[in-house]
Amino acid sequence: MKTLDRLSYPREVVIADITARDGFQHEEAFIPTKAKLWVLEETILAGFKHVEVTNFGNPRNMPQFSDANELFKSLRTSKRVQDHLKNVELTAITIREAAVDRAIQAKSEGYGPDRILMMVSTSASHMVKNSGLGHADYWKEAERCIAKAHQAGIKVNGTVSTIWGCPMEGPTDLNKAVEFSKRFLEIGADDIEHADHDGSAPPNKVYDYFSLILDAIPDPLKHVAHFHVTRGRGSANVLAALQAGIIRFEGTMGGIGGQPANFFDGYPVTGTGAYYYRDPEVTGLISTEDMVVMLDEMGIDTGLDVDRILEIGRMVERIVGRRLRSECIRTGRTGRTDRGRPDSN
Repeated sequence: MKTLDRLSYPREVVIADITARDGFQHEEAFIPTKAKLWVLEETILAGFKHVEVTNFGNPRNMPQFSDANELFKSLRTSKRVQDHLKNVELTAITIREAAVDRAIQAKSEGYGPDRILMMVSTSASHMVKNSGLGHADYWKEAERCIAKAHQAGIKVNGTVSTIWGCPMEGPTDLNKAVEFSKRFLEIGADDIEHADHDGSAPPNKVYDYFSLILDAIPDPLKHVAHFHVTRGRGSANVLAALQAGIIRFEGTMGGIGGQPANFFDGYPVTGTGAYYYRDPEVTGLISTEDMVVMLDEMGIDTGLDVDRILEIGRMVERIVGRRLRSECIRTGRTGRTDRGRPDSN
């Protein structure tokens, strides 16, 4: 029988929770502002140092975020987390320049984000579908927005999407995603999110891609892995990214999220157009709860309160009013004392 080499992966990782933004954006009913605030407060109290708060895009297209300013103000003034916020990075999504300007205005008024996010797709058709601009015009806008965000004291994440495939064009070139990541950094982005936006990434290609990325841009703190679970590969892809050397990940409670809803509170809205899937219920991200429990069982330090995270996950189910995708909020932790300890990379 062949002896297999021991898996090698980092001893510590950084997990961001993006439930309040990416998770709730797919919900077809308004999540009360107080509920969003509770989720944000609890995730911060559970130890998360990176959270996504909201989207500053046009609320006519994404009415779930019509309370963006109110939510940021409430979080900034929350007594529950006031002592923690100085160590937490709060992110808002700002795909286009008008949203960037809203974020900068909020920052100037004392409650805005520490970090914003802009996004390019390697697929030309998805680029236009997602942002309304082609690549050439978007790169010009991104460069302009990064400069003025930095002037306002806001970091900028450059997200690269359709890395492993496009719902309109099919397979995509991994090398183009490496090229786009480098370009984002060249025009001033502070870090890069590498997005499997529709669950099309298989684990072997995840390993291949992040190996390419870390060869091209060796600092692991520059990279964030973002996986959807549309095809059930989320945990396998986290493991593949770990083995490649990635140490930053993000997820949502219950694995909710996906594309912005195009049906909301009983009527059609623009969202990002038609769903990419026949059944909108199959969308979703890697479950924060399950990912954190898995990493903990592997002996990888997340710096998070695992039991509190499971309690948050149970409450998020009540907030959205249905059973979600987390297994661990029901099965719990194994309670084993002989968890594996990783080899250091």
